[in-house]
Amino acid sequence: MKRNKKSIYEPGKPQISRRHMTLNAYENAMRQFDQAVEVLGLKPNQVAMIRDPRKVIILTLPVRMDDGRIEVFTGYRVQHSIVRGPAKGGVRFHPDVTLDEVKALAFWMTMKCAVVDIPFGGGKGGVVVDPYKLSLGELERLSRRYFASLADDIGPDQDVPAPDVNTNAQIMAWFMDTYCMHFKRHLPAVVTGKPLEIGGSAGRDIATAQGVVFCLEEAAKCLSFELKACSVAVQGFGNAGSNAAKLLADKGARIIGISDVTGSYISENGIDVMDAIEWARGHNKLLTGYEKHAKVKKIEDPKAVLELDVDILIPAALENQITGENADRIKAKVIAEAANGPCTPDADEVLNKKGIFIIPDILCNAGGVTVSYFEWVQNRMGFYWTLDEVTSHLKRFMTNAFQAVYNASKEYKVPMRVAAFIVAIKRLTAAAELRGLYA
Repeated sequence: MKRNKKSIYEPGKPQISRRHMTLNAYENAMRQFDQAVEVLGLKPNQVAMIRDPRKVIILTLPVRMDDGRIEVFTGYRVQHSIVRGPAKGGVRFHPDVTLDEVKALAFWMTMKCAVVDIPFGGGKGGVVVDPYKLSLGELERLSRRYFASLADDIGPDQDVPAPDVNTNAQIMAWFMDTYCMHFKRHLPAVVTGKPLEIGGSAGRDIATAQGVVFCLEEAAKCLSFELKACSVAVQGFGNAGSNAAKLLADKGARIIGISDVTGSYISENGIDVMDAIEWARGHNKLLTGYEKHAKVKKIEDPKAVLELDVDILIPAALENQITGENADRIKAKVIAEAANGPCTPDADEVLNKKGIFIIPDILCNAGGVTVSYFEWVQNRMGFYWTLDEVTSHLKRFMTNAFQAVYNASKEYKVPMRVAAFIVAIKRLTAAAELRGLYA
């Protein structure tokens, strides 16, 4: 299909396929869950209430294309849990979206919201589509069709979507407008990640990265190291990865490796992160050619950056990047998971034996959903906070969450990932029992 010049996506940006994954994302999530269940010794009915999603919605989405024909897309929305509050989670547009992937992501969102102790359950959505092949009009019609089809199953008190892979503030604006037209009321709290002009929150764009840095600051206190003395490698130079690199560089850390789909870019003397960000902005958000501009070393393999000898490694790309195959070659002392599910259970076994300290995804990247919660609160109050206020609240939530997980790790003598699930599961089971759901 010929690209419409008004597309909100950059032309020529490559899509990353996840079909090479050997481990099903839902199986991955369940293996992580089972480890914590074994430690806690949960009853079968408690496991049943937490393990499986409460609602799975599969949608058929007919959309009229620019040439007049009708193309039918498949969409999903999974509400994993509403025990602690409305379901919460993003919507991704990607050709490799599967139901199992969406179920896994919804499950992780349930755990993530419980870890940071915000009053949401977990949800996730997706549409099987390559949005880079759609014109702006086609993308808007697909977005509105998806949200209109879900109108009776979502809402500020039911299920609150947000941006994810290949969706953004503009698509959230279309979602909100569709929902408001359906119910003939102004209901901005139905989605988060909106533009500031229509109820978005200050600080939402860097929230995930800021949460990662707050976790690393707490880890530094617990493990007795200084961020300003650390070398750092970042896999993935999108929103989370680039902002995490910038924030850490501002604190004095030396960023010696970054990567995106075009390869790994390495400099032992340190990379000028702002220069790299500006380069990517001028090149379709890619680092293509950066090795010539900045005279850094380029390795064609984007995963090469994972194996650098650094103090801190930040996987900020896709799932299952560190596996049983390459885990033994990881040299970092600390791994801060800005991505969802970057380490497989087989990798965890190897990394734990090596004594690598892992800040797990359901804790480390929870800054995004926490500020989404702040946006939802502000929408419902009709009163909006300054960036300093948002950052102050976020630091409090992330610091409390890190300490809860670290303390559980010490109490149960388990790795941080298992400890994070323990914290989440205990909060979920307590809420369910108080509501009488196990009676």
